[in-house]
Amino acid sequence: MHLDHLSFAVGSKNLKETAAELSALFGAEFLPGGAHPRFGTINMVLPLADGQYIEIVEALDHPASDKAPFGQAVRERTASGGGWLGWCVSVDEIEPVEHKIGRHAVSGNRHRPDGYNLTWRQIGVNGTKADPQLPFVICWDVPAEEHPSQMAEATVRLVSLDIAGNPERISDWLGEKAIIALDDVDVNWVAPHGSPGIMSAVFETPNGEVRL
Repeated sequence: MHLDHLSFAVGSKNLKETAAELSALFGAEFLPGGAHPRFGTINMVLPLADGQYIEIVEALDHPASDKAPFGQAVRERTASGGGWLGWCVSVDEIEPVEHKIGRHAVSGNRHRPDGYNLTWRQIGVNGTKADPQLPFVICWDVPAEEHPSQMAEATVRLVSLDIAGNPERISDWLGEKAIIALDDVDVNWVAPHGSPGIMSAVFETPNGEVRL
């Protein structure tokens, strides 16, 4: 397992406005990603070092965002003010994760502005919705060079995460490999005093160290 990306939901401002603010904060530009037709969402992407990225996500006015777990999760986070939605780990094979969680992965796709159709399978969003400290899991069906982290040269690096939660809970959910996926990041586990999940993330950026 590899820490693939972090998801950040818009709040009172729309996707482009949020991306413009965060681009100025980081000194690096969020790029148009595209719509997720099966989930009723749309994103913009900032490539990070180490094969990772951040996505800013917004729910579309579309029935899929009311029905799909990911669309529901984005809507709920936006309604609560926006911010970190969750973290995602990638795997080369999805079947062991399906067996561990006890359900089948769902297919996802989005057409980038250049027309390329990114495809993947994902699982665990219902777990993330119920307990935001839990990651969801993605298995990409495209070559490594088409991964969102490769959209542009990365000038930003994820340094650390503050997560309200318990690593033992993560291990129970996905196994010890999910914790190992965070080995390259300094993770501070904090006992939840409210909602669990990502509290903040620290990045090395062209503008210096940024905490979001």
